[in-house]
Amino acid sequence: MNRPPARPDLRRILLFTVGGLVAAVAGTFLLDPYRNYLLALVAAHLCAIAGLSLLIGRTGQLSLGHAALMASGGYGYALTVNAGDAALPTALQPVVGLIAAVLTATVVGLLLGLAGARLHGPYLAGLTLAVVMALPALTTKVSALGGDQGLMVPFQSVPEALDALIALEQWQAWVALAVLAVVLAVLVFVDSGPTGVRMRAVKDDEVAASLAGIRPERTKVLAFVLSAGAAGAGGAVLCFVDSGVRPGGYGVTLSLLLVVGVVVGGTGRLAGAAIGAALVVLLPWLIGLATSQFALPADVAQRLDGNLAVLVFGLLLICLTVLAPGGALGLLSHVRIRSRPDATPPPSPPPPSVQTSSQTSVKTSPQPSKD
Repeated sequence: MNRPPARPDLRRILLFTVGGLVAAVAGTFLLDPYRNYLLALVAAHLCAIAGLSLLIGRTGQLSLGHAALMASGGYGYALTVNAGDAALPTALQPVVGLIAAVLTATVVGLLLGLAGARLHGPYLAGLTLAVVMALPALTTKVSALGGDQGLMVPFQSVPEALDALIALEQWQAWVALAVLAVVLAVLVFVDSGPTGVRMRAVKDDEVAASLAGIRPERTKVLAFVLSAGAAGAGGAVLCFVDSGVRPGGYGVTLSLLLVVGVVVGGTGRLAGAAIGAALVVLLPWLIGLATSQFALPADVAQRLDGNLAVLVFGLLLICLTVLAPGGALGLLSHVRIRSRPDATPPPSPPPPSVQTSSQTSVKTSPQPSKD
């Protein structure tokens, strides 16, 4: 008899979430303002990459348009904060804007999920890619979205109670980490419960999942909605940190980098998504620091700016795909298992020649005489 899937341990999830958030907030005191700003960017990208990792790793749906979902969250945040600038208290504006951003991205994700529920592989990827390519044209036609310049939001300073304790960048990192903690808690709760089991069943075999009473289309749409909400939260954090949203920052390049972050870290693994988000944000910065040490001509430096990081990402993706299909986290797990003292390789089967000879000897052995 099949047992029902275990319910997720909500108390344990909350304990790990609060503990991780407290540790991360404490760690911001060890960073300078610019590195706190980078930490906020990592948290924003991790929201989107974690949702995309759940979508790809659990249901097998490939989305190349998650940058558009992040942009939806950013525009939803900007429009809400600008509209409520005079009506809402300053402290409540980011909270209401974040809720509006998640709802906006969720609606867009619902539409994409309904349209792509019957699509597979490259067809769904093509649909989402078309959406992110149409984003600049959409913002140009709709004047309320600010055109190519995007939308700016009112400056959010550090609360008065913390003004003498922390800098602006550290406060932004705190907000980004708090949003990230909520997003990860929701994704872990869903992934470890019955919904996660249904997603895995749909990915493995849709026909068998249907026979078991699971509706594959509804499960896929739900996964897309959850992933879109996480991406919208990431877009809202970026809008909060950068004090605005611009369509040029949410193009095809960002969508591809989000997919690279999922693959590099390990598809379907939230811990691997953290590795991918750190690489997506920090690797271009580190490459810029390395190239600045060389006296390069101005035209060469301009060509390398941004393009070299994309090249390194491509090479890294190829190497990991060939050498470690499970991503960086899978490679670390494999190395850890191989390094154990009690890890022994499985016994190898006997050579084919020995098997053949033994079988032949049995078949050709003379039968005992009845006499």
